[in-house]
Amino acid sequence: MKVMVIVKATKSSEAGILPSQELLTEMGKFNEQLVSAGVMRAGEGLRPSSDAVRVHFSGKDRTVTDGPFAETKELIAGYWLWEVASMQEAIDWVKRCPNPMIEESDVDIRPLYEMDDFAEHDPDGTVRAQEDSLKRTMALQEAVVQPYLFFGGRCEEALAFYETALGAKIEMKLRFNESPDPVPDGMLQAGFENKIMHASFRVGKMNLMASDGCGGVVKFDGLRLSLSVPTEEACDLAFNALAESGTVDMPLTKTFWSPRYGMVTDKFGLGWMVMVPGECS
Repeated sequence: MKVMVIVKATKSSEAGILPSQELLTEMGKFNEQLVSAGVMRAGEGLRPSSDAVRVHFSGKDRTVTDGPFAETKELIAGYWLWEVASMQEAIDWVKRCPNPMIEESDVDIRPLYEMDDFAEHDPDGTVRAQEDSLKRTMALQEAVVQPYLFFGGRCEEALAFYETALGAKIEMKLRFNESPDPVPDGMLQAGFENKIMHASFRVGKMNLMASDGCGGVVKFDGLRLSLSVPTEEACDLAFNALAESGTVDMPLTKTFWSPRYGMVTDKFGLGWMVMVPGECS
């Protein structure tokens, strides 16, 4: 079951008095325990109601009132979202929580409605299907797309090249002979035992991943990596470095979308578009 654990506001929280370093440390340790136990899904503290607004609904009318709001006992100062096996488990966790306020305080535990609770009013499952669709959409909004590059036995050389050419930062390298699980028989090309199974590296703000793969010819067909840099000087340096032993497909020039833009294929067959973002003046 899912529950919202609500920290009720007090005079000190409404006055904007922040927790002490000691309390922050204690709450941090408590949150670590929640996360380690797989209980915590979210949790935040709220600013006092003096920073808030309240929207009142009356038919089609909406009235907005600025805080602060008078009744402290009706306000909240923070919350957690937990997933627990039972209300008793939630109670047990709250009893272990440090007092979140400098004075006496209250914490409410409120179970969340689940879709099963609305089954009587959703006999054909339309609302459940809509909720499931919304959950998938929200999950995909958090998705991250990262290029994964296969270099067919030249990954180590490629990483070293990008370190020099683009200032890449290598974050990790794992070789096939270091794999926690053995590579299935017949999958790995002979001589690839010491090749890179997986690597991650960063170019500027972009995370990329790479591997030698299991062997065979590698072609980077149908794609280019777009590299944006802030100045024309940086653009020239990056372009020329990538072009070393590679192929210039379009020399750097001024375009209607960029004051400096060019295309190059590096010596590993990977295509790049190098540019300074922004419209031409």
